[in-house]
Amino acid sequence: MKSSEIREKFLKFFESKGHTIVRSSPLVPGNDPTMLLTNSGMVQFKDVFLGLDTRPYSRATSVQRCVRAGGKHNDLENVGYTARHHTFFEMLGNFSFGDYFKRDAIQYAWELLTKVYGLPAEKLTVTVYFEDDEAYDIWANEIGVPTERIIRIGDNKGSRYASDNFWQMADVGPCGPCTEIFYDHGADIWGGPPGSAEEDGDRFIEIWNLVFMQFNRDEAGNMNKLPKPCVDTGMGMERLAAVLQHVHSNYEIDLFQNLIKAAARETGATDMESKSLRVIADHIRAASFLIVDGIIPGPEGHGYVLRRIIRRALRHGHKLGQTKPFFYKLVADLNIEMGVAYPELAEARDRVAATLKAEEERFGETLENGMKILEAQLAKDPTKLDGGTAFTLYDTYGFPLDLTADICRERNITLDEAGFNAAMEQQKKTARAAGKFKMAANVEYTGEKTRFVGYDDMSVNSKVIALYANGVSVQELKQGESGIVVLDTTPFYAESGGQVGDQGAIKATGALFDVEDTLKIQADVFGQHGVLTEGSLKVGDAVSAEVDLHKRGRTIRNHSATHLMHKALREVLGGHVAQKGSLVDPDKTRFDFSHNAPLTAEQIAEVEAKVNKEILENHATKAQHMSFDDAVKHGAMALFGEKYGDEVRVLDIGTSKELCGGVHVQRTGDIGLFKIIGEGGVAAGIRRVEAVTGEGALALVQGMARKLGDAAAAFKANPDELLFKIGAVQDQVKSLEKELAALKSKLASGQGDELATKAVDVNGIKVLAAVLEGADVATLRETMDKLKDKLKTAAIVLAAVNDGKVSLIAGVTADATAKVKAGELVNFVAQQVGGKGGGRPDMAQAGGTDPSGLPNALAGVAAWIGGRA
Repeated sequence: MKSSEIREKFLKFFESKGHTIVRSSPLVPGNDPTMLLTNSGMVQFKDVFLGLDTRPYSRATSVQRCVRAGGKHNDLENVGYTARHHTFFEMLGNFSFGDYFKRDAIQYAWELLTKVYGLPAEKLTVTVYFEDDEAYDIWANEIGVPTERIIRIGDNKGSRYASDNFWQMADVGPCGPCTEIFYDHGADIWGGPPGSAEEDGDRFIEIWNLVFMQFNRDEAGNMNKLPKPCVDTGMGMERLAAVLQHVHSNYEIDLFQNLIKAAARETGATDMESKSLRVIADHIRAASFLIVDGIIPGPEGHGYVLRRIIRRALRHGHKLGQTKPFFYKLVADLNIEMGVAYPELAEARDRVAATLKAEEERFGETLENGMKILEAQLAKDPTKLDGGTAFTLYDTYGFPLDLTADICRERNITLDEAGFNAAMEQQKKTARAAGKFKMAANVEYTGEKTRFVGYDDMSVNSKVIALYANGVSVQELKQGESGIVVLDTTPFYAESGGQVGDQGAIKATGALFDVEDTLKIQADVFGQHGVLTEGSLKVGDAVSAEVDLHKRGRTIRNHSATHLMHKALREVLGGHVAQKGSLVDPDKTRFDFSHNAPLTAEQIAEVEAKVNKEILENHATKAQHMSFDDAVKHGAMALFGEKYGDEVRVLDIGTSKELCGGVHVQRTGDIGLFKIIGEGGVAAGIRRVEAVTGEGALALVQGMARKLGDAAAAFKANPDELLFKIGAVQDQVKSLEKELAALKSKLASGQGDELATKAVDVNGIKVLAAVLEGADVATLRETMDKLKDKLKTAAIVLAAVNDGKVSLIAGVTADATAKVKAGELVNFVAQQVGGKGGGRPDMAQAGGTDPSGLPNALAGVAAWIGGRA
């Protein structure tokens, strides 16, 4: 059974059981700073399990694209060398959100495996958590699995619930037992069943894990039953394909075999069992889909993971003898294998190939830089290379350890691999700690959803349904207390999608609550944060809620302009431009996007012109709700890093079409004026534009006009004549600088003649140490040259003091450098005036910060030279 059939049969089976097919989410989790990359099928449903989000369905199924190459799940070095480790894989999953539970989940899994996929029942073994009698009984009495093939797995990690068969999202929160299904590859392969001493063998391979979330673990460690238990399952598509295609290794399945052949074609390799070919075949999948989802190679975060994967693949290409760019050519082969299942790959394949090719070309520079660092370290100790340096080369510069080891072997240098491994393990510990799920610090709320009316109404009569002080639910807020107010109906927009939350006021009889910010407590519950400045406020009070119209107006003008700017940037710079982050507040819009070069003044002007043209045309803004697929057909753009449900809000602003839940102007003309105020780089391949609109843009333009007027007045000119006046002044300054240089040269010549008479003879060397009043460094050098010509065999120190700082220059004629070095001489003086310096034997320069020490320092020059000459 081909991989494509396996995917299709899985989804169709669960669709027939009432599940909604949900598309794979991006590899970058939307609005989730606790996770670097999507590493399982449940990630896109995480907030549903936590009660922070709701969906229009209670049953879902998906084939999720996943990457495990960092954080808790980091087996990168094993990829290609074992049968089942991958950086990229597909997770088949079915989910129940308070609908069915253990019985149905187990029955569905057994039916799919034995009836639809046709696996022999006798080849399947299952595990359960040792206390989960319910799951055990379902397997034994309802499914009919022999008891000798149902294995209870206990707490084998030293603490309660610390078991391979007990799953928990974090130290607190949803958790529960799980049951795993294993396939027996046969007695001819070494290994024992799960729980045995030989469980690490390859005979029994886990193919499916069914997680039963039935508890909520609190801070005290108590297990409280969830009111609506949930199901989360995950089955590796590659593992299942290996079983169904009757092969033992995942790399033997159809999908990988075709990619391995393509890798061999591009590298010239003939050994089809080469581990390097496996690495390349695996890594082209991970690298390509990371780029599809908007990631570009970089020095940190997502970009760093991508860069490591690419460079590891290239290193294995080098091992096979291919030193020219080859990796990018495999994108076309990957598209043949997976483009139908993932149309986003087909659409982005040219961009993916171009990104990979650029990184391949950059890899040559990396090797060169790494060699320079390596050579510098080996020059210090030609017998040993410490592990810290080897790790820095590997981790920071992408220099492969095996290449470092090869160089060390060639030169009979000992490589401290233990030190390297220790540094690597420390990095893994740090990554694991950062990669754990963390529960958001949300207040506990179990009431009704908030009815948001802020798209149309800026004030509304409402009722207080919850109050919080210091994160704890209270019945009353008193004057002076900070807290959170939850209303049944609110006009306040809660921070989301880069747009800040609304401010304003909540008023009751004798009470005033200043709303400083609005944030979501749960997906559909808004919390107004602020301070009660008057009276008291109680749960159940009738109130009026009023948005600060001035700040809302400034914010929405900036937000709507961001949509127009995004479209204009794509038109001016190219379709590769994709949003990487944004912040919209009353003062400005800040927009990060993918682009690998600074914007020119002409490009900025063109973007401004396009946006302002849309503003002048005064298009009406239109919002529509529709399915995600219909939105894509409508031409709407989904933004990087955002999380979208199955029904989305499509916003048409001028010619821009994007998915957005934010609040906006009614017509583009309401924006007023758009002006870019800054552009710069924030990371490799990421640029940032800041812009202002409306009042902010007007204030900016007026301020610029004032400065222009002040500058013109200073030059006694009209603003139109200012450039001409500046040019004339610049020409005058250049002329005066030439006159000054000539005068200084004349002064230096005169001083040189006078100073030459003050030189003293020290063992055949003319020694002179003097201060040149008001001289700059150029004058010191010119005077030095004249004195050396005049004195012949000489050692000279000249000094000048300007703005409290000492400038020093030492010169020694060529016939005296065997006895006196200029670098040592200038350092002798510099150390006495709060500095240090050095240079060539014949000429050296230094500085200092303590002019008071200069007289004694110069006075000691003759004696210092006498001790050496």
